[in-house]
Amino acid sequence: MPAGCQCGIVQVVRDKSASETNGAARVAVAGGVLYVVATPIGNLQDISQRALDVLGSVDLILAEDTRHSARLLGHYGISTACRSFHDHNETRQVAQIVQRIAAGGRLALVCDAGTPLISDPGFRLVAALREQGNAVVPIPGPSALVCALSVAGLPTDRFCFEGFLPARRSA
Repeated sequence: MPAGCQCGIVQVVRDKSASETNGAARVAVAGGVLYVVATPIGNLQDISQRALDVLGSVDLILAEDTRHSARLLGHYGISTACRSFHDHNETRQVAQIVQRIAAGGRLALVCDAGTPLISDPGFRLVAALREQGNAVVPIPGPSALVCALSVAGLPTDRFCFEGFLPARRSA
C-alpha cells in the first residue's frame, strides 16, 4: 500500500521505524477518533503492542468495567483516565462522547475481555459516530469467538454466531 493512501476517513501511513523492524503500519487519524481496542481473555500478556500504545496515548478510555480495566492498565503502567461505559449507561452517554470526538477527542473503547462490540456494549456509539462521519478504528486482538472456533474441530469457512452461552445455569 502506498504511503498516505486514503481509506475512507482514515489515512493509513507507514511508520519508517516500524517498517524497518517488522513492517508494521500504524493508523494516523486527523481529528477525533474512537479506537475499538481488543483486550486479553484471561492472560494479560495476550495484548498487542499497538493496543498498549493506543491505550497509553488516548485522552480517555471507555471501559465496560473500570475496575477490571484498571488491573490491565496498572499491569502495563498505563495511567490514562477511564470512564465506565456499559449496557446500563451507554444510551445516555452516546451524544456527549460523539460531541467530544467530533471536537477532536481521541478515545478508546475496551470491554472486559476480547473484542468490544462482540456481545458487549458499544454498537450504539459506533453507529452514531459512523453516521456523523467520525473515525472509528479497530485495534485487533483476542476474540473468544475466534479462539473457540479455532479449537472446535468444525469447518471454519462458514459459521453462524448466535451469542455466547449464559455464564450461569439460571440465566
